[in-house]
Amino acid sequence: MTVLSPDAVLSCAMDLWNPEIGDPSLMGWVTVGAYVLAGLLAGRVARTGAFPTLLARRERLFWGSLCLLMLLLAVNKQLDLQSFMTAVGRCVAKLEGWYEARRAVQQGFIIGFAVLTGGLGLWLVIRLRATLRRTGLALLGTILVFGFVLIRAVGFHHMEAIFPPHILSVWMNWALELSGLVLIILGAVLHRRKGQRRRRKQVQL
Repeated sequence: MTVLSPDAVLSCAMDLWNPEIGDPSLMGWVTVGAYVLAGLLAGRVARTGAFPTLLARRERLFWGSLCLLMLLLAVNKQLDLQSFMTAVGRCVAKLEGWYEARRAVQQGFIIGFAVLTGGLGLWLVIRLRATLRRTGLALLGTILVFGFVLIRAVGFHHMEAIFPPHILSVWMNWALELSGLVLIILGAVLHRRKGQRRRRKQVQL
């Protein structure tokens, strides 16, 4: 079995991938801003949110993890790191000599990623079922964003046979990505407002 050199893989990948702004359009930067805003608001809820004592740790972990995820996706949105990972996979396939059989590996990866994403979404719903009045919007938004990431993992070129590229791009950005981000932002804002009202009532009592 061929032992791959990390330097060889990296050199090959850098030949295929250019570190540049992934989407310099207005829509691209608006989406990045939405990711950053969602991340900052989620982080604020994690730090200062008012949670029931029994569920506080679980909810703080959810909002804190959501903060990190949104900020990472904001960076990835413009650096297009998934394209770099695709280039790495392509180089590994070429250097190991199984590039012609890559379709089966790609399909396995996509199926595995879909199962992992679906399982994670189900696990989150189960773990947070007692908190859905406070986390439901953000959780739904997270699922939509995961759906967007899953479709990106499958790749535009597999779906362009069904939908024109410009329609597919708009649908993905608006129906999944931005809608999910808006729900996360709304969920964080509403959570904070509910917490503030709860504190006022406690002070009045």
